[in-house]
Amino acid sequence: MTHPITCTAFDGTRCLASGALTDVAMAVKAAADRDANASILIFDDQTSRVIELDLRGSASDVLARLEAHEAHEASDTPRPEPANDAASASRGRGRPKLGVVAREVTLLPRHWEWLNAQSGGASVVLRKLVDAARAASEGKDRARQAQEAAYRFMTAMAGDQAGYEEATRALFASDAARFDAMTATWPADVSDHARKLAKRSFDVDVSASV
Repeated sequence: MTHPITCTAFDGTRCLASGALTDVAMAVKAAADRDANASILIFDDQTSRVIELDLRGSASDVLARLEAHEAHEASDTPRPEPANDAASASRGRGRPKLGVVAREVTLLPRHWEWLNAQSGGASVVLRKLVDAARAASEGKDRARQAQEAAYRFMTAMAGDQAGYEEATRALFASDAARFDAMTATWPADVSDHARKLAKRSFDVDVSASV
């Protein structure tokens, strides 16, 4: 299932709009029409990657292109095939079942011996081990992704601001108080958005997944 993209647009250091991509696109289109030299950047709220929009034509043209693009993205999303006896039979014995992807795994003989001795066999044990590892690192992964998003935005919007390097160090050290102090003199909208992004990493309890 795909989720609607939310984003935030900046005109210089001023927050122009924030919300659903279509709504932000309309605000950006209007601002660009008012001032062709406006310096506007649109950031994905989750990753802080810059979103490029084709603003040619009318607002309806921009919206139509966005909707066509979103429809295309949705159509490219893999969907599981419906299970049926004929399909299962055509795969033949030993072929991957629905939702299972075959990959080659290289292990030493002692690894295979241990895996094959476990209840359920090698495949079941490997899946359990992968799931356990994913669960164990979930907090750290979320914190890292949040840090990267905050850093990406800071680099684009505040790389020349006083305290940028110290703020970056505070971000990766999870020092919220220091981060707030170093971003205090930045333009208000830039500082607010950077703090909102950084807070996602500060709020993650990595100890719970260690």
